[in-house]
Amino acid sequence: MRPFELKRGLGALLLLASASLLTGCDMALMNPKGQIGLEQKSLILTALGLMLIVVIPVIIMAVVFARKYRASNTNAKYTPDWSHSNKIEAVVWTVPIIIIVILATITWKTSHELDPYKPLDSTVKPIQIDVISLDWKWLFVYPELGIASVNELAFPVNTPVNFRVTSDTVMNSFFIPKLGGQIYAMAGMQTKLHLIANEAGAYDGISSSYSGAGFSGMKFKAIATQDQAGFDAWVAKVKASPKMLTTMDEFNALAKKSENHPVEYFSSADPALFVKLINKFMGDMGHGEHKGMTHKAPSEHGAAMNHDDMAHMQMDHAAMAHDGQKEHAGHMNAPLDNKAVQAGSEE
Repeated sequence: MRPFELKRGLGALLLLASASLLTGCDMALMNPKGQIGLEQKSLILTALGLMLIVVIPVIIMAVVFARKYRASNTNAKYTPDWSHSNKIEAVVWTVPIIIIVILATITWKTSHELDPYKPLDSTVKPIQIDVISLDWKWLFVYPELGIASVNELAFPVNTPVNFRVTSDTVMNSFFIPKLGGQIYAMAGMQTKLHLIANEAGAYDGISSSYSGAGFSGMKFKAIATQDQAGFDAWVAKVKASPKMLTTMDEFNALAKKSENHPVEYFSSADPALFVKLINKFMGDMGHGEHKGMTHKAPSEHGAAMNHDDMAHMQMDHAAMAHDGQKEHAGHMNAPLDNKAVQAGSEE
């Protein structure tokens, strides 16, 4: 076998081996189980199809031109002085412009429809879940139920889930690929995400932003139960746990760095924990109150003005009129007596 043929055979074998390895990958984004994920998949495929209108002809022409105008093809027409074609100009400008206009319209529309902050339209009451990113685990608090869990959350199928997301450490990213897009988790800030599962199942959740040594093990399960009874059973299991998360000391113990943290349940959790963590980073501003500036004590500025002092600050109308005649109308010739403007001054 010639060396060239050997290299080509090895290259083909390597390509097939690489392709076989890809069969073990789960294309979660292309196999969504939630309404948001389905709409995002549709958007991806639509954008891909529009872009292929340009890409595929370019690839074909690259192959055709290389073959047609090869050195050994003496039948190819050679036109070295050719420089312009109105037909080609019309095609290479018109087609991309049309594609860009279509993509821009779709992008503008879906940017509003798939806004992660936009609540989902549903006749079913949504479930509120507070998501807190820790090193290196996820804490899920159900403020309406007073429970919490680590690296596992549950909700009924076909029920909207309203996520509030923050971080008690570095910036992270909360992502359930089969249900919808990701959202950032940032300390001292709140982001929102609204998802729904159309099919029951246990879906993988990950951190999609590098956050340190334990990043690769920062995974969780999102369980969409078959019905409300299944969710109630999960809640009962959580409430049977002897662990509690009602004080900051208990939270601080949980927040310590740990890798590949196991699933953990808390039968009682502080419903206001999410807000407290944000306020921890915001300081006084976190309480939503603007403290007014306080003045120093009167002893630091002199005695407070009494009735007699105020009398010195009152100017007689007739006197002002008399003084005003000495200069231009509206201007006083002499300054006011210092005693009249200094609070607490003595005569």
